Amino acid sequence: MITRLVIGRAVAALATALIPTGLTLAVIRSTGSAVDLGVVLAAEMLPMLLLLPIGGVLADRLSPRRVILAADLARCAAQLAIGIRLLLGDPSVSELAGLAGLTGVAVAFGVPAVSPLVTSVVPAEDRLRINARIGVVNGLMQMAGPALAGGLTLWAGAGWSFLITGILFAGSAVTLGGLVTAPRVVTRRHFLADLREGWAEARRHRWFLTSLAGHGVWHLGAGFLLTLGPIIAVRSLGGESAWVIIVQAGTVAMVLGIPLAPRLPIRRPLVATAIGGSLYACPLAAFAISAPTAVVAAAYFVAMLGLGLLIPLWETAMQRRIPQQALGRVGSFDALISFAARPLGLALAAPIAAWAGTTIPLLTAAVLVAAVNLIVLALPEVRAPGMGGAAEIRPVVTGAAGPSRGPTG
Repeated sequence: MITRLVIGRAVAALATALIPTGLTLAVIRSTGSAVDLGVVLAAEMLPMLLLLPIGGVLADRLSPRRVILAADLARCAAQLAIGIRLLLGDPSVSELAGLAGLTGVAVAFGVPAVSPLVTSVVPAEDRLRINARIGVVNGLMQMAGPALAGGLTLWAGAGWSFLITGILFAGSAVTLGGLVTAPRVVTRRHFLADLREGWAEARRHRWFLTSLAGHGVWHLGAGFLLTLGPIIAVRSLGGESAWVIIVQAGTVAMVLGIPLAPRLPIRRPLVATAIGGSLYACPLAAFAISAPTAVVAAAYFVAMLGLGLLIPLWETAMQRRIPQQALGRVGSFDALISFAARPLGLALAAPIAAWAGTTIPLLTAAVLVAAVNLIVLALPEVRAPGMGGAAEIRPVVTGAAGPSRGPTG
C-alpha cells in the first residue's frame, strides 16, 4: 500500500514537472510572444493561489484520496486537450490560457489533500521515512521534468509532450484506486465556517505561523537569488558555467538532504527546520559580495542541504501536531505562502536591482531569511524534543467569542 502511494506521487510529480517547460515551449512556438507567455502562466497561477484555501476545506471534508483522484483526472484532461489542440494546429492564447487555468484549479484542490492522504495511509511511526521518500522522488522529478519536456518537444513535438503528460496523470490516478485509507473524524459545518475554523486552527499553533513567515521569506529570497544569481555568475564569476556548477551543487545537496532526515538522530525537529530555512541566507550573502564560484557553490550546497532536511521534517511535524481533520486547511495556507512568495521575489528582483544594484537587495534578503527563520527558536514548543506528540483528534470549536484555544503547539 505504501509503495503504491510513493509510486503514485512520483508519477504525479513527474507529470507536474513536465508542464511549465512544455507550456513555455508551446506558447513560444505558437506565438513567440513574451506577453502571451505571461498571460498563459498567469492563467495557471492565479486560480491556484485563489482556490488553495478552498481546496484545503475540501481536503478536510472529503476523502483525500478522492480529491487527489479528481485533481489528477482534471489535469489529465487538460494536458490531453492541450496536446490534441497542438497536434491539430496552433491553438489560440485564450485556449491555452483556459486549459492552463483548469490545471491551476486542479493543483489548488490536489495539493492540500496530499498530507491528509499520507496520514490516512501511513502509520505515525513511519511518516518521517515515507515523507522523505516522497520528497526524494519529488526532487528527482523536478530535476528530470524540464529536461524531459524539452527533449520530448524537440524530438516529437509539443503536442506529444502534453499527451504523455496527460497519460502520466492518468497513471497517477490509477495508483490511487487501490489505496485503502483509514476512516477519519469529520465535523461538517457551513463552508465559510470550515474555512474560518481552518484559519483559527492555524492561529492556534504559534510555531506554525512563525515558521510559515520564515518559509515565505526564504521563498521570497529564492526568487531574488534565481533572478540575480545567473546575472552575477555571468558578469562576475566566470560565465554560464559558474551558474551551472552552483545549481548542480544545490541539486546534489537537496537529493542528499531529504533521505538523510530520517537517518539522523534529530531530537528537536522544528529547531532543525528553523535552522534549515535560515541557511538560505548563505548563498544570498555569497552572491551579494560576488564571492568566488567555489565559495558560492559551497554556500548553495549548505543551503539546499538544509532545505532537504527541512522538507520531510516539516511535513511530519505538521502531520503530528495538527489535528488530522484540519490538516488540509492548515496545509493549504503553507502551500499558499510557498506558491506566492517565490513568484513575488522573481517579479521584484529585477526592478529593485535596477534601482539599488544587486548587493543591497541580496544582503537585505539574507538578513531577513536568517532573522525570520531563527526567531521561531524563541518559542518553547519549538525547542521541545520530538514531534510534539500525536495530534489530538477533536473538532475545532468556535463560538460567539471566537475560536477556542488549547495549549499552543
